[in-house]
Amino acid sequence: MAAHIIDVHRFPDGELRVTVGPAAPTTIVYASLDQPNDRLLTLLFATEALRRAGATRLVLLASYLCYMRQDTAFHQGEAISQKVIGRLLAETFDRVITVDAHLHRTRNIEDVFTGIEAENLSAMPAIAAFLLAAGFDAGTIVAGPDAESEPWVRDLARRLKADHAVAQKIRHGDRSVEMTFADPKMFAGRPVLLVDDIVSSGGTVLACAKALLAAGATSVDAIVTHALFPPEMIGAFKAAGLRSVRSTYSVPHPTNAIELDALFADTLRREFIDAAARGTRS
Repeated sequence: MAAHIIDVHRFPDGELRVTVGPAAPTTIVYASLDQPNDRLLTLLFATEALRRAGATRLVLLASYLCYMRQDTAFHQGEAISQKVIGRLLAETFDRVITVDAHLHRTRNIEDVFTGIEAENLSAMPAIAAFLLAAGFDAGTIVAGPDAESEPWVRDLARRLKADHAVAQKIRHGDRSVEMTFADPKMFAGRPVLLVDDIVSSGGTVLACAKALLAAGATSVDAIVTHALFPPEMIGAFKAAGLRSVRSTYSVPHPTNAIELDALFADTLRREFIDAAARGTRS
């Protein structure tokens, strides 16, 4: 097994020249698809070169998968980006693996990538292992910002043997949200761990922290799978009363603290076993 960096050169007019290393019959392409537009083009160019160089099976490991939030047309004339990206990547790769994809009305990742293998891994096992190793306070309540967060909040709370709750979110705009909890009294005198899959503008985290501290939480820490927010928001989080904000390494960010290496290794192990059985390499 060998690893190679995909080299990208940008011409003065903005066009990209993409160069890949040698291909193997099974080739794994790792990419975080934050800041996605150039990276999607880079992927397409790279896979063309890899296929031409002999790759017969291409596996995309996208630690963050872009354009999943727009899974329906909310207004007349809107494009459904999830369908477009799903079709594009399904025509390009034989298997797509990602982490905590931002799926709402779409039930399964297989519905996004029809006709190929697709897996949506959970970061919760890695997050739980990190917290337990750091000395998790058993009195902490695990909280989520909305009903969509309930499955992973419940899963993480189970792994930590902690109580959990989710907020009701009323969104007034990209940066304006209102949070309420069914039983705010449960937070009085207890630390809270706020968990979300994606933080981009930071408005949801700020509103949640405000509501939790107003309810009497002794401290609020936040953990997010994909940190997409500008680094300068860290100061705003601290000013709002958040004790800490930590994220996984799915997207490079100053808040990165939680490794996903073991999760990826377990998932990709089958590729090496199958390649060995076929007498090929990866």
